[in-house]
Parts: sequence; C-alpha cells; structure tokens
Amino acid sequence: MLVTFQSPATPEVVMLRDLAQYLLGLVGKRLDTRGVILHDELPRAIRRLEAAISEDEKAEIVLESLQYSRERRQESGGGLSQRAWPFLDMMREACQQKADIIWGL
Repeated sequence: MLVTFQSPATPEVVMLRDLAQYLLGLVGKRLDTRGVILHDELPRAIRRLEAAISEDEKAEIVLESLQYSRERRQESGGGLSQRAWPFLDMMREACQQKADIIWGL
C-alpha cells in the first residue's frame, strides 16, 4: 500500500506504507488513515530524522570496516539517507515556507 505526503510548498512524496510508518515513527508521529505534521513541528521532526540518518551512516561505516562488501549493502536497498531523502527534503522546504505536511492512505 502507498502513502502520499502532500504540502502546498512541495510536490507530493509517495512511498510504501512500511517506509512511511518507519519514518513517521522516527519523527514522533503515527501512521493513521490521515495525519499532519504542523509547520511548527517541522524543525523538531527534521532534527530527529537527521539524527537517525547520521546514526545509520555511522553504522554503515562500522559494517564496512568489518569488511562487508558494497555489493551486499546495495542489495539491501541503500541506507536510510537514500530512502528518507525525499521526505526530509519535503520537510525542509515546508519548514522554510511555514507549510504543513499532510498524508493519507
């Protein structure tokens, strides 16, 4: 199932439900039938997602130092930063324009 995130400040971002649920959990929200991240909540949500991405990147460095091959990492679909980037970009732009982000299933 797909989840569509919308904001008047950006184009829509569409992602699979599991990823949407995970990313929303990282920023302190729940995936319900409908939801919103208010513009005044965005700075905190952005910081939380950036912190999670940073931790994920540190873990990738550790795995590489343990001689995991790049091919194995690419097979897994990339890191969190690659999967979260469109949503993070949307949040940053919406924050700059003081716009909310809504979603629906």
